[in-house]
Amino acid sequence: MRHLFRAAFVGTLAFALVVVFASSTTAGQASSAGVNAKPAAGATYTAPRTQDGQPDLQGVWANNDATPLERPKELAGRQFLTDEEVTRMKGRAAELFNGETDAAFGDSVFLAAIKETDEKDFKSTDTTGNYNHFWIVDREFDNRTSVISDPADGRIPSLTQEGKKQRAARAERRKMHPADGPEDLPLGHRCVTFGVPRIGAGYNSYFQIVQTSDHVAIAQETIHDVRLIPLDNRPRLPSDVRQWHGDSRGHWDGDTLVVETRNFSPLSRLPGRNSRGLSAENLHTIERFTRVSPTTIQWDVTVNDATNWTRPWTATVMLRHTKDQIYEMACHEGNEGLPGALSGYRFQERKAAEAAKAGAN
Repeated sequence: MRHLFRAAFVGTLAFALVVVFASSTTAGQASSAGVNAKPAAGATYTAPRTQDGQPDLQGVWANNDATPLERPKELAGRQFLTDEEVTRMKGRAAELFNGETDAAFGDSVFLAAIKETDEKDFKSTDTTGNYNHFWIVDREFDNRTSVISDPADGRIPSLTQEGKKQRAARAERRKMHPADGPEDLPLGHRCVTFGVPRIGAGYNSYFQIVQTSDHVAIAQETIHDVRLIPLDNRPRLPSDVRQWHGDSRGHWDGDTLVVETRNFSPLSRLPGRNSRGLSAENLHTIERFTRVSPTTIQWDVTVNDATNWTRPWTATVMLRHTKDQIYEMACHEGNEGLPGALSGYRFQERKAAEAAKAGAN
């Protein structure tokens, strides 16, 4: 598969590439707007038009940014890296991710890289089922230190007390009942959906946009979902009609496509690393798609959920135009992975029961 590699690597790569250079600079160093800094939406560029006169967002767009979702604590107070740091980051990335290293590193391995840990520590060890960097799509580098553009600290806000309570309850449930049945496994594992808005980078993070006069369709490569967004001011669905991807309505604000989404299923999950397992039932998202150059769409995603987060937050993703196609993400190829996962858990349970029985004797 063209873009396939371990999903756990997505955030780790981004974290590493930025932190590699944190040790050589101080937090007080002047920021630079140098290499590919986030452009002001629509400031110097007018998008081409469709035959209906709308800004033309059509095509295939990729989110392969190396920028981390949240600003590493080592870079607190710094919105941008310098041009020199970005150049060094690209060189260091070429050394670390050269086709031979294992994709499932933890942050501790990359932090060790700052101290020039021996190359052998980056080689695959006794693991099964990993993809090394030969399989990894090339990443885009710019000088931002986080995809989170609001709050100013580049971090996802804290969870509310209710959010913390839900997350703890979900964690306990996973601990005691990790896979009693398929419903206990994550939606992505079950090939149901990777969710929207899909802001994670590097793992089949490709989108195709198609427009008509009264609809915009956004196809995402992960599990080949298609979001069909009406632009004709039709009424929203009743509040008791809930969907995996919510109920979206769009409109044009100048050259920006604005998409508001509500009515997520209680079984849908919130985006963000600190929200694992939280229900998106009360989620309200506002997405703004602005073509800021011939090859770039600025995608601002504002997340509102007062049940789970102490304040709204916004992620700014730069989607780059690509000549690649959207491919089928076959996921389990006949759903073989799901019974395999469940049988693995049953095996673990049998071994635990046998061990307990032997201990009792």
